[in-house]
Amino acid sequence: MSKREAVFPPNRHALYDAHGYSPAVKAGGLLFVSGQVGSSDDGSPIDGYEAQVRQAFANLEAVLKAGGCTLDDVIDVTTFHTDPEAQFESLMKVKNEKFGVAPFPTWTAVGVNWLAGFDFEIKVIASLQD
Repeated sequence: MSKREAVFPPNRHALYDAHGYSPAVKAGGLLFVSGQVGSSDDGSPIDGYEAQVRQAFANLEAVLKAGGCTLDDVIDVTTFHTDPEAQFESLMKVKNEKFGVAPFPTWTAVGVNWLAGFDFEIKVIASLQD
């Protein structure tokens, strides 16, 4: 069994320590990234849905980079939405900018009623093998 290795992006270590989890873990040739939200470095929400989505992707890309990956290495995506029907168009705009070329990762979208003050969260699994 392979040992887990925690991965931390720069400038956000204290935020993860305060909540007791790792932003990402390397194991078995994969990088498992915890849910990323549209927060500033201090953890507070960015104003506006599309801005939150863009910041969540920026935070995701920082974690991926710290783990030696990019969005091109992402194989599985799960997103969480507080109002999926109303948010769909804005999400697709950003999604198509970030994952605009096939082959696309698998994707599961989940509607939720609470995200601790946020309206969008994204978690991924990326391959470390390619």
